[in-house]
Amino acid sequence: MPTAGSTGSDVVDIGAVVDGVYRAESRRVLATLIRLLGDFDIAEEALHDAFIAAVEQWPGEGVPRNPRAWLVSTGRFKAIDRIRRRSKFDVSLEEVAEQIEAIPAPEIANEHTHVEDDRLRLIFTCCHPALAPDAQVALTLREVCGLTTEEIARAHLTAPATVAQRIVRAKAKIRDARVPYEVPGRSELSERLDGVLRVVYLVFNEGYLASSGEALTRHNLTAEAIRLGRLLAELLPEPEAVGLLALMLLHESRRATRASPSGEIVLLAEQDRSLWNRAQIGEAIVLVEAALSSRRFGSYTLQAAIAAVHAEAPTAEATDWAQIVGLYDALLRADPSPVVELNRAVALAMRDGPAAGLAAIDAILGRGELVDYHLAHSARADLCRRLGDRIEARRSYTKALELARQATERRFLERRLAELEK
Repeated sequence: MPTAGSTGSDVVDIGAVVDGVYRAESRRVLATLIRLLGDFDIAEEALHDAFIAAVEQWPGEGVPRNPRAWLVSTGRFKAIDRIRRRSKFDVSLEEVAEQIEAIPAPEIANEHTHVEDDRLRLIFTCCHPALAPDAQVALTLREVCGLTTEEIARAHLTAPATVAQRIVRAKAKIRDARVPYEVPGRSELSERLDGVLRVVYLVFNEGYLASSGEALTRHNLTAEAIRLGRLLAELLPEPEAVGLLALMLLHESRRATRASPSGEIVLLAEQDRSLWNRAQIGEAIVLVEAALSSRRFGSYTLQAAIAAVHAEAPTAEATDWAQIVGLYDALLRADPSPVVELNRAVALAMRDGPAAGLAAIDAILGRGELVDYHLAHSARADLCRRLGDRIEARRSYTKALELARQATERRFLERRLAELEK
């Protein structure tokens, strides 16, 4: 198939070309169509129609020099046609079609910056605080990442109908509440960006440590979260966006070593560090240093700094636990939470001994916090085991097992309990 303006002597696989353009451009095209058409569903129909038109027309006309602009323009005209046909039954749609048709042609196929602005608008719209958290995640995965409803449902071990309902309700909320399709102004950007980063990190964590089911990790979700993180850091290079990307890369760098060939958990201290992805670690450390140097960083950057200390240690024994405890102290000041306190207690145990860590964990549980969090009881059990208190270790492992939902974690806890019986 010739490209536009070619001699026609080149033979190109039309299916491969369209597939490649779809993978590279479909989310960008959709973001611009949503801006132009003002409706998620109409934009998705227009995107679908535009690619059908590409399959039909490109073999004879050639691949346009700017496929994205061609698809946006074609999608817009297809949407106008659809709306005009529907206006025969709903006269109010005629005005909608006229409004869309009135958009100046140059607005459709603007340069790279404008297209990327559309993608940023889409992310902020999908993560708008007017939407429920689970709806934000589902809508982001569907519209920004391009995952199908079935893929989202499979990743979250949820029925496809449930995911579809969340997405439909989220779109209706955006439409009915007239949620603006825009990047927030500087005055509210920080608050809104926090919500976007939270959604991206939720997606990553569900892939990095699945909350339930047989598999420990779901690589498709971590990959999508990192892709989102790269996009945010590129389009809106705020320190915390950069810090979150670094944090995800550092965690992902260890993915190949977090489970045994049979799928069982391998603890950090026992992982083969020669298999860690050094390219990801190197990239992340540069990002961490950049975020820290801004002096405007927050919890994601501090977590990334902690992960970087682990990544740079040649062995578990060589880890700078004093630096990690200090970073957790800073993280507690920036973002106080009992989970951060628990992680600090584990680091404290490595720096000052298991008794110090156990006292810190018991203080947290004594306040009634994290009593339903299986990792708190698992950490307590491990420290009791290291101190030789088998009775308390067994009690805490049993409690952790009662609370754990992830199959791989449950098998790990069962093995620990069995070891205490020997």
